[in-house]
Amino acid sequence: MAMKNSGAGSPGSVVLWDEGYHGHDVISTRTFGFWLYMLSDAMIFATLFAAYAVLASHTAGGPTAQNIVHPWYAFGETVLVFSSVLAFGFSMTALKAASRPGVIGWMLLALVLGAGFLGLEIHEFVGLAMRGIVPARSAFLSSYWALVLTHGLHMALGLIWMLVMMYQVMRYGFSTDVVARLLSLKYFWLFQAVMWVCVFTVIYLHGAI
Repeated sequence: MAMKNSGAGSPGSVVLWDEGYHGHDVISTRTFGFWLYMLSDAMIFATLFAAYAVLASHTAGGPTAQNIVHPWYAFGETVLVFSSVLAFGFSMTALKAASRPGVIGWMLLALVLGAGFLGLEIHEFVGLAMRGIVPARSAFLSSYWALVLTHGLHMALGLIWMLVMMYQVMRYGFSTDVVARLLSLKYFWLFQAVMWVCVFTVIYLHGAI
């Protein structure tokens, strides 16, 4: 912040802050509030990871992580997640240029890639269920299903959010409300990618050892 003359004391004395209150803009206030939400969401994931770490060895004589995880399959899911995040990043670049077609087009690609991830995950868990590998089988499977599907639910909500935002961009353009929501969606989508890295590392890589 620029320094200004205090009007008191020796000539040329300055203060290093602005004593007046000019209010907070809508976007920064909502962004801060959304960060607080994501901190609470991070606590949920931390709890699920802790539960998984404790219960990973409690298989009750049933399947272990080595029996059910497939790192290369999960790597394909990882590629889709990060490709979706990249596409969304290009959508935000188009936002800076105030390009509606750019924002909608790149967001549509991000949505398709995210839907591909969900499709692979649904295929994986349907296969597990058909083999009787369900949460009721053991504490390990309960923690495994809870952690991975909680992340999947977040991804599904993110895709619904993208559909809503594409409609709002087409209908309302880049109003203050729309831009604030787009920025919150960006943080949310990046957060899901970070959480997937943790899931991939803890469950699919470590579990296969």
